[in-house]
Amino acid sequence: MPRIAYFGPSGTFTEMALAKLESTGVFGGTVERVPAASQGAAIELVRAGEVEGAVVPIESSVEGSIAPTLDALAVGPRLQITAETELDVAFTIVGRPGLTLADVRRVAAYPVAAAQVRIWLAHKLPQAQMYTSGSNAAAAEDVVAGHADAAVSTALAGERLGLATLASGVADHDQAVTRFVLVGPPRPAPPRTGADRTSLVMELANEPGSLMRAFAEFATRGIDLTRIESRPTRTGMGTYRFYLDCVGHIDDAAVAEALKALHRTVPMIRYLGSWPASSATGTPPPADEPAADWLIDLRKGVADL
Repeated sequence: MPRIAYFGPSGTFTEMALAKLESTGVFGGTVERVPAASQGAAIELVRAGEVEGAVVPIESSVEGSIAPTLDALAVGPRLQITAETELDVAFTIVGRPGLTLADVRRVAAYPVAAAQVRIWLAHKLPQAQMYTSGSNAAAAEDVVAGHADAAVSTALAGERLGLATLASGVADHDQAVTRFVLVGPPRPAPPRTGADRTSLVMELANEPGSLMRAFAEFATRGIDLTRIESRPTRTGMGTYRFYLDCVGHIDDAAVAEALKALHRTVPMIRYLGSWPASSATGTPPPADEPAADWLIDLRKGVADL
């Protein structure tokens, strides 16, 4: 039975994402779930060889990319993403049994969760102070520990801890979605499906035009970039890493050509993987076969091409 780490403790949306991947056959059977205190801690368990993979959140449709996950993937021995899934995210407000919303004076919340329900909290609990928790499930545990009266959490965490549901389906934005990825040791990418995502990290030379030249390797080949983000390297002011997602697979000729071109010119490029996208976005890269067949005919000396 494979051991799979996840951003815990038990009851987080990340555990739900792991369960969803498990139910769709990604692991080939059941797994042993290993909770970790943070996204980075889950990823480090993979690097240490203590688990076969880790499920971590990587992007929210409301708050954008999950910075701790991006930072953990960019440094240390290279790991690879092989699968993803998405969850609709709405929160449950849980509290000590017998309390009502009017009784709540302190609310525990993971910062990403608090940001996604700030309007609801301002309207429904304007009197409440915030208590920062390490995860959505940890927020519920903080209620049990007496640090807060209520928590922005999940129904699963509330049920497991015997807390009362004070409100459910809480979200400032309809159709809020979070994307989760499965990270493991480097390996051959899953087979190309035609609806794939490829991700990489780059550090560019600090000179005029370096970013434009890197982007041009995708643009000239008709590759659709679906996410472009910079994060500081933390080595000095003005130094950044660039995270890119594109439509396509390393086995698509256009994507492979772009990766080779970047490797020749970019000081640091890290391939994070190619895998089936859970929801197709953007335009697939152009097919290579017509151009490849044309070149073969040229080499053969075929006339009237």
